[in-house]
Amino acid sequence: MSRPSRVPVLEVGGSHVTAGWVRPDGWQVSEVRRRDLPAGGSAGQLIEILAAAGAGLAAGPGAAWAIAMPGPFDYARGVAHYAGVGKFEALAGVDVGAALTEALRPGTLCFSNDASAFAVGEWLIGAGRGATRCVAVTLGTGIGSAFLDKGVSVSTGPSVPPQAELHLLSHAGRPLEDWVSSRAIRAGYLRAGGSVDREVVEIAGLARAGDAAAGAAFDAAFRVLGEVLGPWLERFGADRLVIGGSISRSFDLVEGPLRAGLSAATDCRLPIVTAAEPELAPLVGAAFAVCSGYRHQA
Repeated sequence: MSRPSRVPVLEVGGSHVTAGWVRPDGWQVSEVRRRDLPAGGSAGQLIEILAAAGAGLAAGPGAAWAIAMPGPFDYARGVAHYAGVGKFEALAGVDVGAALTEALRPGTLCFSNDASAFAVGEWLIGAGRGATRCVAVTLGTGIGSAFLDKGVSVSTGPSVPPQAELHLLSHAGRPLEDWVSSRAIRAGYLRAGGSVDREVVEIAGLARAGDAAAGAAFDAAFRVLGEVLGPWLERFGADRLVIGGSISRSFDLVEGPLRAGLSAATDCRLPIVTAAEPELAPLVGAAFAVCSGYRHQA
């Protein structure tokens, strides 16, 4: 199949789906539309929203589609495995590829990990440009990660975590996401003396205003992230760390404890930057996978 002149893309996040067209010639993105996606919705509701988002692009039958999905997901088969992860539980075991094939009538579907798509997109058009060994971490409802060697995702071998996914790691006998995630920051705030359960954005605002419990929640979470991530950055020989996801908007609260954790664990001194194109990078990275020839046959 020849390289398409433009690629229809769906990018699925923890609470949204974004649809858009990507032109590989220059990686220009157009017709971007974002819809809310209820993490606790039924399988039928979730598929309906994804299909409607795709239909809005009017791609027509036979198009080569790119779809970025969070894990755990079987990207080769198009089957979701979200049991026990606190989002999209109703899709566990659902053949998302088959459902979208019926709805969109594609020629091919190319599923990509959302964190990998983000990383590749930032390497192509954003904060990762010029990096040779770039690591990207997304911070939100959970932790996403990708390790790139000259734009190619590395997911096996001794220099990366299992499947290159930080969320599979642990700290002090507990999964890393028990320490670093939206729910972990909220729980940490309460443990540190916070008065009521609050959203992370509220906790961030309190931390900036000098609230001790809010500051402690951020400090504890991102020092742990640095301690766990640091040795892997060193093994991989990373020359840049790109931070994305909703919590990256609070980078002023993340950077200090993250660097402290890195310093405590390693001699790693690489540049840490926030995403330059957080909305567009996952679309571009997913489209890049189509143009690279990896496809789920519809």
